[in-house]
Amino acid sequence: MKFLGTDIAPLGMGCWPIGGPFYRGAQPLGYANAEDSESIRTIHAALDAGIQLFDTAAVYGAGHAERLMGEALADHPDAIIITKIGLAFDEQSKQLTGEDLDPTHVRPAIERCLKRLRRDRIDVLLLHVNELTLDVATPLFDAMESARQDGLIRSYGWSTDFPKSVEALADRPGFTAVEHAMNVFLDVPTIQGVIEQHDLAAIIRSPLGMGVLTGKFDSSTKMQADDIRSTDQAWKTFFQDGKINPEYLARVDAIRELLQTGGRTVPQGALCWLWAKSGQNVPVPGARTVAQITDNASALDHGPLPASIMAEIETLITRSPDEDAARAK
Repeated sequence: MKFLGTDIAPLGMGCWPIGGPFYRGAQPLGYANAEDSESIRTIHAALDAGIQLFDTAAVYGAGHAERLMGEALADHPDAIIITKIGLAFDEQSKQLTGEDLDPTHVRPAIERCLKRLRRDRIDVLLLHVNELTLDVATPLFDAMESARQDGLIRSYGWSTDFPKSVEALADRPGFTAVEHAMNVFLDVPTIQGVIEQHDLAAIIRSPLGMGVLTGKFDSSTKMQADDIRSTDQAWKTFFQDGKINPEYLARVDAIRELLQTGGRTVPQGALCWLWAKSGQNVPVPGARTVAQITDNASALDHGPLPASIMAEIETLITRSPDEDAARAK
């Protein structure tokens, strides 16, 4: 697919897992078991597999993910980096301190990202706060547009699940991408329709349901205490008390064989489901090991799931009410 004037593979690497620990008070917000040297090898393995797009955020690891990417991609200026701002944090204590929605803070935040990433320009800068009123968001995008005109960023967009937010900003000259949640468990036709209408890139976060769609967990799997999946939060429905929600385990079991059509692994099938939904979808599954990114990248060899398999999945999968439609109201 074509993105920012470059032909790229429709798959990226999500870099939240490589950031390591960071917290809101005592609550963990990162993934467990990140190891810096393995993370760098994973980024290089992604490049070797043809992945050119890397999705991160300033807050991941309280800046640590960006610093690792700056090191790993120092000799790869053609790699496309997406990062996000809008959340305040302290690098030393690794604490998230809240939202940062002051438009005068946009340029300093960009400059800090550039320093950590060792870049002269950011390819795509996203607003990281999912739900904002337009009177708060618009000045932030005005500041991004100013930064674009000054050459600090190539383009910008929003990490949001709200179609009306996208609709309101989609025609801005530098607005190129939307990052939103989508996976086999969560079909979101409303926001996908808005993205297609405005010819934007759909950067798909949580394409593997925070690991549920890797197929490697069962009812006995317990997440580590320092892993975000061990916490109970309203938005995090995939896990309960550090274990996979049994409803989702049942859904994976119902469609496991279909996702494995044509020799695919379960996660490969989940990625291929997204490509069958839209040619503008670029899933960015998180990875922190070479094995993970290698398996994800091999999904590119298979391509979209066949229409017949897509139709059969729809007869077996049980989804929650259409969150996408609710957000569109």
